[in-house]
Amino acid sequence: MWPADIEEKAQSIIADLTARGQRLATAESCTGGLIAAVLTEIAGSSAVMDRGFVTYSNEAKIDMLGVKAATLAARGAVSRKTALEMAQGALSHSKADFAVAVTGIAGPGGGSAEKPVGLVHLAAAGRQGRMRHREMHYGDIGRNAVRLATVMTALELIEEIYQRQ
Repeated sequence: MWPADIEEKAQSIIADLTARGQRLATAESCTGGLIAAVLTEIAGSSAVMDRGFVTYSNEAKIDMLGVKAATLAARGAVSRKTALEMAQGALSHSKADFAVAVTGIAGPGGGSAEKPVGLVHLAAAGRQGRMRHREMHYGDIGRNAVRLATVMTALELIEEIYQRQ
């Protein structure tokens, strides 16, 4: 169902976090739950996955994750600040040790000169205060390709946050 590299990365994360006794939450916009889906595809993922938030609308980001309306008004849904607030919100609204958040423009429409199709902001947060952010410019490579590339980058960011905490 998934490309081999994504499935292998998900298996590695589930194994690592299971061994550590740690849990994970996801907060997804442009991926619509694909990160949670690939992780829960792995047998034994219930030991790791606490919950996943699909917050496609601004209202959902505010209601479910506590993203500030002022952040969305000033910076927009696709921004570094929004991604960081989404990750922090996923932690504060879960029992997870780590959270990953993604927000972006998968296309084919919706882009602008400032925020083109293929722009995705990803953030990861840990309970001990560590935060990571990546701004990716995948380009206008097609909606499915942007979403799959975002899933892979999110998995890499998850590994980065727990391996350094």
